[in-house]
Amino acid sequence: MYSLLIVDDEKIERNGIKFLLKQTGIELEVYEACNGKEAIAFLEEHRVDMLLTDIKMPFIDGMELLKRVSPLYPEMKCIIFSGYSEFEYAKGAMKMGVKDYILKPVDPVEFSKTLNKVIQELEEQQISKDRAAETDSFMKEHILYSLVNGMNPMEVERNVPAGCYKPEELQIYSRMILLEVNDDFFGRIGADLTGILKEIETMQEGQYQYLNLNEQQSVWLMSELAKEDCRSMVEQLISLLHKRYDVDCFAAISEPMEDPVKDMGETFDRLEERMEQKFYQTECRIFWEKEVAHDNVIAQIDDDTLMKQMKQDIKMKDIHCLRQHFDSMCEKYRGNNSFSQVYIKFIFSNLLKDFYENLPNISEQKLNNEIEELYCSKDFSTVMTIINRNIDRLEQEFGRNPQMLHREIESVKTYIYENYDKEISVDYLADMVYMAPSYLSHIFKKETGQNLSKFIKAYRMEKAKEMLETTHNKIVNISYAVGYPNVSYFCQSFREYFGVSPQKYRDQGE
Repeated sequence: MYSLLIVDDEKIERNGIKFLLKQTGIELEVYEACNGKEAIAFLEEHRVDMLLTDIKMPFIDGMELLKRVSPLYPEMKCIIFSGYSEFEYAKGAMKMGVKDYILKPVDPVEFSKTLNKVIQELEEQQISKDRAAETDSFMKEHILYSLVNGMNPMEVERNVPAGCYKPEELQIYSRMILLEVNDDFFGRIGADLTGILKEIETMQEGQYQYLNLNEQQSVWLMSELAKEDCRSMVEQLISLLHKRYDVDCFAAISEPMEDPVKDMGETFDRLEERMEQKFYQTECRIFWEKEVAHDNVIAQIDDDTLMKQMKQDIKMKDIHCLRQHFDSMCEKYRGNNSFSQVYIKFIFSNLLKDFYENLPNISEQKLNNEIEELYCSKDFSTVMTIINRNIDRLEQEFGRNPQMLHREIESVKTYIYENYDKEISVDYLADMVYMAPSYLSHIFKKETGQNLSKFIKAYRMEKAKEMLETTHNKIVNISYAVGYPNVSYFCQSFREYFGVSPQKYRDQGE
């Protein structure tokens, strides 16, 4: 809603203007002043969109009022109203940017027309301001994105249209902060973090500039802050994001940049490197550019040496030494931030392959699933969990005995007894007991004297025969009930097994 200040020393005139405003149906916030002096005092405390003033008034007249306030409030639309005898004054007022002149006595139609024209100008002015602000905001983001990605500042400057935000305006920001999350948070909330920032005590408007680079990264530029103030601000931000959106956020903070515009690309690259530490140190939320982890003795051990030792441990079925060597490797990577996540995952995926290559009774699909889970890990502790889980499986495999194998075959048979109406495959059963399908088939036949696939079919046929003898269910329903969604195939299997079709078997029984 637009606002209007009416200035006239006669109350009856002010009331008349307010009456005409009601008649137009235009909604405005209306204020009054009885002379120029009172109007100036009001404008020092309040901003209005339109000023409607008489010319002749005590203390400070309309002309003097316009002379004083027009330079101070250039966007305010000024209208004067007065009698014919003051027309010369009106012409002078026009030179000071007055938008219109209304003669007394005020004609309602002319008044409404003038007011609507001024309001239209205000609306057009606001549209222009919004467009300019949008363009400026876009250019800020474009410039920041370009500099962060290492583009030459001079080249960036050449691509910026005249009158727009310039790269050098970023020189006021001396620190860079990189925020990272493990999900698509910045994509979900869009670009607006303004509401959260208002809740941070040390965050003042104009003190920062930020850009969400992608769904998981947001880069921030801060004006000069002491290290502890910067830490406090980032801690508050991380806490608020977790509290408000249940998102885990990490931050890497730069040292003060000597030449922010020039140094931005290299600084960002260093912060990304530091952010690698969140993979190893999940309990840590803030990483400083200059803090470097210290090397330790274990870090000097060659990867090939450790891998060979673990291969030998597997060959000798020495789980105790395998765990010791794995712990040494973990300590090595935790204590040295020069290893990339991709390298770590590659090393440990090869270790998984060594586990499974030495255990032919474990399915290849199981290995692929484990490797996929490892490569999707967000942190080093998850990688450790996956490897330790598989060491546990190795220990279980190495410790297998006839009694254990018997229990596993019994669990397979129990599953068949309870789920014969569902789809059952040898691959699924093998995966259930962590065996390769061929190995499961081998030990199943050794344990029971029967082929596993034939065992499943035989049990289903016996259940079908039982249903034909004890129920009046349709053949198609019995087919589904024993795990055969294809009725024709069920009838064929039944005929092969019993020598007669299901219907004939039922008829013979009757």
